[in-house]
Amino acid sequence: MSTRAMPGPRERLLDAAQKLTYSHGMGIGVDSLLKAANVARRSLYEHFGGKDGLIVEVLRRSTAEDEARYLETMKSAGDDPRDRLLAVFDELAVVIAEPDFRGCRYLAADLALADSGHPAHAVTRDYRRRVHGLLEHELTRLGHPNASHAADQLLLLIDGALAAAATRPDSHPASAARELAAQILDTTLRIKP
Repeated sequence: MSTRAMPGPRERLLDAAQKLTYSHGMGIGVDSLLKAANVARRSLYEHFGGKDGLIVEVLRRSTAEDEARYLETMKSAGDDPRDRLLAVFDELAVVIAEPDFRGCRYLAADLALADSGHPAHAVTRDYRRRVHGLLEHELTRLGHPNASHAADQLLLLIDGALAAAATRPDSHPASAARELAAQILDTTLRIKP
């Protein structure tokens, strides 16, 4: 008979905080986090130095998972850069349709954490730079004449679709964003001789 080891306090805190900061926002109380993780207050301070450290680690974990999802989505779409980029918007529609969807975790964190020096902002900025890099790479492969600017536009469409879906749940922002993304991508085809 095998027994399954229960995750330790650090992992339980991360799991609880990842779930609760998304579903209830960054303002979720420490007591609620501790109760959901079934850990003592001491564990929070030992492993993360406090709630701010926990939030930073949750965002690091979430960004790694989401970046991996971008990569897998693009890989599954094949080798054509246009298909790979449009697949991102198809995946957005899937994300938005999930029953626990609450918008963009990173936008919510940036808006909720008013202190511009909060270390969480560095994590969200770095994540956006990495996603921008993924998009720019595909746009360069596509032969877009201004890949960096087009990546800015696509990232804006992604952020906008996630925000619109959270604030207007009966809308279909992922499909609208996909149509606009196709226009940005097709700029390459119109310019080529």
